Amino acid sequence: MRAAPTPGPTAATIAVYSVKGGVGKTTIAANLAWCAAELSGHRTLLWDLDAAGGSGFLYGLEPHASRQATDMFSREEAPDKLIRRTDFEGLDILPADESIRTIDATLTAIGKRKRLARLAESLGQQYQRIVLDCPPVMNELSAQVVRAADLIIVPLPPSPLSARALELVVREVADHSKRHPPILPVLSMLDMRRALHKAAREENPAWPMIPYASVVEQCAVQQRPVGAIAPQSPSAQRFISLWKAIEHKLAERRS
Repeated sequence: MRAAPTPGPTAATIAVYSVKGGVGKTTIAANLAWCAAELSGHRTLLWDLDAAGGSGFLYGLEPHASRQATDMFSREEAPDKLIRRTDFEGLDILPADESIRTIDATLTAIGKRKRLARLAESLGQQYQRIVLDCPPVMNELSAQVVRAADLIIVPLPPSPLSARALELVVREVADHSKRHPPILPVLSMLDMRRALHKAAREENPAWPMIPYASVVEQCAVQQRPVGAIAPQSPSAQRFISLWKAIEHKLAERRS
């Protein structure tokens, strides 16, 4: 059952970002957006900034044939006409299309270092939570994501490369944001049967974790979030715990 709307929360932008691909970023973003709308009662926008368009796909939305996703950046057009509803109350998606492939060049050309932040601020008049599904890049787009975000979620499958990816995200935040939004690492695709994964969990017991599980893979098959497929499953409970940690971080930042 959907929670009653939270009275008057401050809008917040949550970026799910890693410089490494294949870390479960889109799955996490899509499920967190559902948690924001369904559990907290926030009006929520899932904003897909990755040309792969995974977030829209996970909610059964096919991309429009037109190449308009970058128009709101280059032409300063309102994004309202691109926003699409999902089957879940209070949850909308701003999907990607092929034009997103050129967004770095577009942002560099227009020379407005906080264009994404300004758009997020404007959308925050309609949405209490904005979840950014970010591509695995280090360029002008990632710099603008850092400036726009109130909190950065970094999915980390246990591996030496993932540890390096976290270091790069920390450096990216330090280089491009004076206010340094907090970073929340998340152990993703965790399989406790594997020694490396078990060791990573023991080394970072306070980090939220998302298990490697068939029900999580079913998100792409059924095009629905885990909480809607199997609300009592351990994976659904892990996403709920992650969402509670995010809300706690946001509350700390506001206080």
